[in-house]
Amino acid sequence: MAGKNEIIESIASETNLPRKDAAAAYDAFLNAIGNALRKGEKVNVSGLGAFSVTDRAERAGRNPKTGESITIPASRAVKFKPGKELKESVNT
Repeated sequence: MAGKNEIIESIASETNLPRKDAAAAYDAFLNAIGNALRKGEKVNVSGLGAFSVTDRAERAGRNPKTGESITIPASRAVKFKPGKELKESVNT
């Protein structure tokens, strides 16, 4: 399974939903997570893991092509911590 289409196909086949409904469910799931993260909330998905947002400070960097020093602006990043069930499913 590599991407969105494969996940939607899997959801459709395992739930006997039409592909269109499976795609809507997938999109709704991602939108719910994204909306919560934009508000700064932590999202725990049982069996999958926890998503959270962390702030990255402005920092100095270097352009790898030219070697020129640059300033990398402050940003927010999404962190993911896999849950116990996901870890166990990978290691079996």
